[in-house]
Amino acid sequence: MLEEPVRLAVLVGSAQGSAFAPVVTNWFAGEAKQCPDVTLDVVDLAEQPLPMTRPTWPPSPAMASLSPRLAAADAFVVVTPEYNHSFPALLKNAIDWHLEEWRAKPVGYVCYGGRSGGLRAVEQLRQVFGELHAVSIRDTLSFHGAGTFDEHGRPKDETCDAAAKAMLDQLVWWAVALREARVKRPYSA
Repeated sequence: MLEEPVRLAVLVGSAQGSAFAPVVTNWFAGEAKQCPDVTLDVVDLAEQPLPMTRPTWPPSPAMASLSPRLAAADAFVVVTPEYNHSFPALLKNAIDWHLEEWRAKPVGYVCYGGRSGGLRAVEQLRQVFGELHAVSIRDTLSFHGAGTFDEHGRPKDETCDAAAKAMLDQLVWWAVALREARVKRPYSA
């Protein structure tokens, strides 16, 4: 167990009213809570007052509730659906309103939707986060849709728990390594 747990922010990137986002998020958050090296902050972006104007610096006062939560995180997991072969505008807006909050921190992905299981959204997110100097975790959790979960909100595929643990292990490794590196030598972009 780590002396200082990794502060993990789980970002729910689906628009308000999504029926499946809470199912996926609650399952993943339950898996993350079992990891003794993680403290969890679930951030539902649909509940954040995100301005729909061009990002400004310093950020808009409307970001006062979101920005400190992102800045405090050592690592992120983005839970996102796939919309039109991409990720939701709500998520892009939240990403674009922040810069330093993402730098030299790892990002994992839990995605869902359609035949690709949301993987096309993740491929685009990897490019966006790379541009912001974040490190994408290789392993991704992907679900084709609501039929992949049972009536109790658990994946029907029993290997999903092990896959979540493997991704969390990678995320913790990167988060600790990058946190230590940022302390020893501040990252500049």
